[in-house]
Order: sequence, then structure tokens, then C-alpha cells
Amino acid sequence: MSSGTRKVIIAAFFGNLLIAITKFGAALITGSSAMVSEGIHSVVDTGNQVLLLYGLKRAQKPADENFPFGHGKEIYFWSFIVAILIFAAGAGISAYEGVHHLLHPRPMVRPFVNYIVLAFAMVFEGIAWMMARRELARSKGDLSYIQAVRRGKNPSLFVVFFEDSAAMLGIAVAFTGILLGHITGKTYYDGAASIVIALILAGTAIWLACETKSLLIGESADNETVENIRKLALSFSGIQSVNEVLTLHMGPEFILVNMSVDFDDNIPAGDVERILGELDREIKAAHPDVKRVFIEPEPVDKTIGRQKTGEGQ
Repeated sequence: MSSGTRKVIIAAFFGNLLIAITKFGAALITGSSAMVSEGIHSVVDTGNQVLLLYGLKRAQKPADENFPFGHGKEIYFWSFIVAILIFAAGAGISAYEGVHHLLHPRPMVRPFVNYIVLAFAMVFEGIAWMMARRELARSKGDLSYIQAVRRGKNPSLFVVFFEDSAAMLGIAVAFTGILLGHITGKTYYDGAASIVIALILAGTAIWLACETKSLLIGESADNETVENIRKLALSFSGIQSVNEVLTLHMGPEFILVNMSVDFDDNIPAGDVERILGELDREIKAAHPDVKRVFIEPEPVDKTIGRQKTGEGQ
């Protein structure tokens, strides 16, 4: 796992912890509903960083008898839990706070405290966001940010990036609601800001849940990797065709490959063993994330028959 990813998460943890304390302090002083929602938002984000760090640590556990392919999918599980917490704790409590404030309005006092706290929060969140963006830019290559998230296999990085993006947007909404309430003297702007923050958190949670779900279930390697593995196999003179290449991400940096190839019927068994060994080494050398390769010699017609049988079930 990249040390840069871990640094981004740790930086986000300390930033959110400090921001949460100051936001709740401001909420107690001023009575702002939006600041309560923002404080809840920061508390949830702080807890999320702890879960992501725990998931990274668990994912690095070596393979054992019960988990022969390691624990790499732990990070997918904990990233999914983070998405649920953002939705349930962050969005749910913020929505409740906003509705409660609309039904039972209370005047805001000393609003300038909110402005100062939100300004500092924006600075801290901006620093964390820039760190996450820089690390994501380093890993995405020539892909756009949307493509990098959709095709990325390390959810811990884009979870932090989206959390920080939602946090900065939430700060802007809180500032707007507090400012409008301060200028007009109408308390419902503050409560409405809490509800908008809840909607932002809900949208972020749903997006993250959708992105981590496929990884948790079992996502294949990207098409370029699969096609390159197929070409490597066809480069051996003893292999007539490649029937199928099945890949599965067991973690961000662990790809399992299971492929079926049709060998020339006239080559000796010793040559088959040599080709299998060389192909295994070449695949792993070309794709360092490929940790395990299973190659099954199988005629084309048998593979087709098996696929038809599976389709008919």
C-alpha cells in the first residue's frame, strides 16, 4: 500500500479532529444548527479515517490457512462501512438537526464566531483536500478524475478525496446559511443549511457505496491488463489459442488470474510444463499486482461446451 495514501488519511484524521472540536465549540456559543451539522460531519469523517487506517492494516495481513489469498479485501469492506456511516450518522443526524431547528427555531448569537471557525475549517480542509488530490493525481496517470475513481482499485484514497470535497462544500453551505440568517434575521436559513448539508452527505455516501460495492463483490482487472495477459500467452509457439482469461481483485495490489489455453496437440508434456512456468513468470513480471496465476490446458471445443452448459442453467 502506498505510504502517500496512509499520510493522506492520517492528515485528514488530525485535521477533522481539530475542526470538529472548534465547530462544536462555535455551535455551543452561537446556537447555530448549521454548525452542529458541520461538527457532526467532522466527527463522522474523523471516525472514518480510523476505520480506513484499520482496514489498511488488516489488508496487509499475510495469507493463512483460512484466507489463502490474503486479507486484501478488508479495505473494501471497511470503505463500504465508511459509506454507510456517512449516510446513517452524518446525513441522518444532520437532517434531524435541521428539521428540529426549523420546527423549534432559536436565535443565533455572536455569529462572527461561526465565520472565524468556518474560515479556519476551510483552510484545514483545503490542505487535506489538496493532499488527497495530489495523491489521486499521481496514481491516476492519464485518466480523468471520474475515470480514476471508477477504475481505481484502492478505495481508501478516493474515499478521503470525496469526504474532503463534501466537507468543503458543506462549509460553503453552512457559511451561506449563517450569513443569510445573520443578514435577514430569519432563523430558518440556518436550519435549511443543515438539511442541505445532510443531502450533500447522503449523495456522497451513495456514490461511495456504489463505487466500493463492485470491489467488495469481486471486480476484474482492467481490460488493458486482461488483453495484455492474453497477448503474452499467444506469444508462445506451443499455445494455439486462449479460451478465456478470468481475473479478480483480491485487494488493491493483488490480482488473481485464472486462464484456459489450448496447447498444440503434438508438443510433449515436458514442453507444456516449461511453457506454463515461463508464462507464469512473464505475466507476473509485466503486471506486478498479479500475485497468483492458474493456467488450465483445455481444448477450445470443451470450453465452448462448458460455457453453453453454464448458460443453460
